Amino acid sequence: MKRKSIYSLIAGALVLAGFSSCDNDKFLDVDQYDVADLKYQFESDHAARVSLNGIYVYNNVSKQDNSWGYKPNMFTGSHPTMDTQCTGWDVKFLDQTWDANVGELGEGWAHAYAAICRANLYLAGLEEAENISASAKALCEGEARALRGYFYTWLATTFGRVPMLATGEDFNNTPNKAAAETYEEMWDFIIEDFTAAANLLDWTPYNKEYGRCTKGMAKAYLADAYMWKAYRVPSAAADCYAKAKSELKSIIDSGTYELSSNFATNWDPAGFWNKECIWAMCSDEGNQWSSWGGDRTITFCNPNMLKWFCACPENGGWGAQYLSWEWYASYESGDTRRDASCATGAVPEADLAKYGIEKSETVYGYNPYLKDSLGTKDDNGHVVKPFYNAEGVLSGTKTMQFHFTNGEFAPAIWTTKMWRSAYADGNSWGTQMWAPTIIYGKRYANVLLDYAECCFRTEGGNSAAGWAAIDEIRNRAWGNLTVDQDYSRYYAHYNQVYAGNGKDLTMTEYPVGVLTATVTVPDAKTYYEALAAKPNRVGYVHKSEAWKVAVNEERRKEFNSEWCLCPDMIKSGYIEDHIEYNYPKDDGGSDYANYPWSKRTFDFDINKMDMPIPATELLKNTLLKQNPGYAGASEE
Repeated sequence: MKRKSIYSLIAGALVLAGFSSCDNDKFLDVDQYDVADLKYQFESDHAARVSLNGIYVYNNVSKQDNSWGYKPNMFTGSHPTMDTQCTGWDVKFLDQTWDANVGELGEGWAHAYAAICRANLYLAGLEEAENISASAKALCEGEARALRGYFYTWLATTFGRVPMLATGEDFNNTPNKAAAETYEEMWDFIIEDFTAAANLLDWTPYNKEYGRCTKGMAKAYLADAYMWKAYRVPSAAADCYAKAKSELKSIIDSGTYELSSNFATNWDPAGFWNKECIWAMCSDEGNQWSSWGGDRTITFCNPNMLKWFCACPENGGWGAQYLSWEWYASYESGDTRRDASCATGAVPEADLAKYGIEKSETVYGYNPYLKDSLGTKDDNGHVVKPFYNAEGVLSGTKTMQFHFTNGEFAPAIWTTKMWRSAYADGNSWGTQMWAPTIIYGKRYANVLLDYAECCFRTEGGNSAAGWAAIDEIRNRAWGNLTVDQDYSRYYAHYNQVYAGNGKDLTMTEYPVGVLTATVTVPDAKTYYEALAAKPNRVGYVHKSEAWKVAVNEERRKEFNSEWCLCPDMIKSGYIEDHIEYNYPKDDGGSDYANYPWSKRTFDFDINKMDMPIPATELLKNTLLKQNPGYAGASEE
C-alpha cells in the first residue's frame, strides 16, 4: 500500500513540496499553489484545507529558524543528556553554560510562536467561516489545534512557563503577555487543544496524506501533556497518570500502529511513514537545490545539510554531532539498536577490552549503509594518514581513538540515523539531492514506554503490564521480528546511492539487525533490578526505582539523536540520576583521546533544565520574566 506524505511545506502559506513513500523512494507530484489573500482562505472546503499548510510549514524549515529540524531541537532535546555530544560553540549545551543570548534558543522561540500565531488567526477565521462544511470545519479545527498544541509542547518542555496566546491573538495585537501564571494553567491549555484534536480527527490522515495530524498523534501528545502536568503539578499527578495511561492504551488497542520488524529500517527512505510512525518530519530538498548562497535560510536544513552536521569529518562531514562511549557501552550484548544507530571509529581492540566495551562486528570503523570506512583512505579504500595527537604522539588516524580530535575532543561515534542515505562528499550535491532525512516526533515505541511508565506509577511500581511493554520493545531490539522478513525494498535505495556516486558496490542483504532464527531476550525486570543496585565506576548507585531506570535506559537506547530524549527524562524525574550515574565527574587523565569516558566538570543543576527565556523576547515583551537559575532572573 502506498502512503502519500505531506512534506516540506514552505512558508508563505500554501505550498506543498517534497514527498516520500514508505514503499519506495519516489516523490509524488503535488500541486503548488500561489500565496492567497487571507480573505479567500475560507471561501471553500478546499481553500480551508489548503490554508492549513501555512501552519504545517513550521514542522520543517522556515525563515524564523533556518535549521528547525536540527537546531535547536538537538541542542535542547538530546545534548543536555550528554548521550549526544558536540564541539565548538555548541558545547554550551553539554555543560549547562547556555544563556539567554544563545541564538538557537531565540530562533526556536520565534519559530514556535510564528506557528502558534498562524494557528490562532486561522482558528479565529475558521470560527466565523460560513462557506465551510461541518466535516471540513471539524478536520481543519482538529489539525490546527493539534499543531498549536505541538508547538506549545516544544515551548513548554524547553522553557517552562511561557505566554499562552489564545485563538485570535498574535504578537501584533497582543505584544505584551506574561507567561502562564501556573504550570497547571499552561498544561491545561495544551491538554484542551489535544483533547479537542483527538475528538475531531480520525486514525487515518485526511486523504491518506501521511504527515497530517491524526487522532493517534493528538492522543500521543495528549498523554505526554498529562505526564508533564503530573511532573509539574504533583498534587494532580495520580489523576494525570491515570488519564495518560488511558489515552496510551487507546492507541495500543486501536491496532493502528505497530513496531517495525527491524529497528534500523525506521531511518531508511523506504521505511518512512511505516506503521511505527505517529508523527515526524522529513527533511527533504523539495524544489530548492542545496546552496551555499544567500537562499540558505530555506535550504539550510535539507537532508544534505543534516548529513554534513552528523557525518564523520574525515569522511567529509562537519562532525557537529557525536554519540558518547557511555551511551555505546549501555547496550546489552545482542541488542541490535546500537549498531542500527551509529558507526564507530576503529579504536584498537585492546583499548576496547581494557574498558569492557564490546567491539561491533558491523559498525566498527565502518558505515554499513554507505559501505564506507571511517577515516582518510587511500586508493584501495584502506584507512591511512597517521597524525600527531595533542600530546605529540603518533596515533594513526583520528578515527582510531576513543576521542576524535578536530580542534577539540569528541567521541569517535557518529549517528547513522541521519548519516545514512547519502555520502558526505561533494558528489552528493548532484546525485542525492532528494535523499530524505527522517526526524521522528512520536513513534509507537514512545507510546509503549510512556504506557509502561504510567502502568508503574498507577500500579504501585510493580506492574506486569509495564514490564510486558518494555519486553515488547526489547524483543524487537534483539531482532526477533526480523526472522524470515524480506528487506530488499530497503537496500534497493542504497544501490541507487552507490550508482549515483560512481561506486562499484551492490547491497544484496540488509546490513544491520537481521536474524535467521529467534533468540532469547534477557528479562527486563531481572536485568534492570540488578542494574539499579549496581554501583557505577565511582561508586554511585541509582537513586531511582528499578522500573524508572528501566523505562529511561530503554529510552536512551531507542531515542538517541531524537528530540524527545531529554524531555522524556525530565518529565520522568530521571535526568539528574542519569547524569550522576552515567556521566560522573571523572578526569580521564592527560591522554584523553585514548580514554573513552566523558569529562564532566560541572555540577548538574536541575533548574537549568528550563532553558533561559531569550534575551530578545525579554526586551520585546515587558511582562516576561527570566527563569530561575539564570542571570537577571526575578527574585519572585
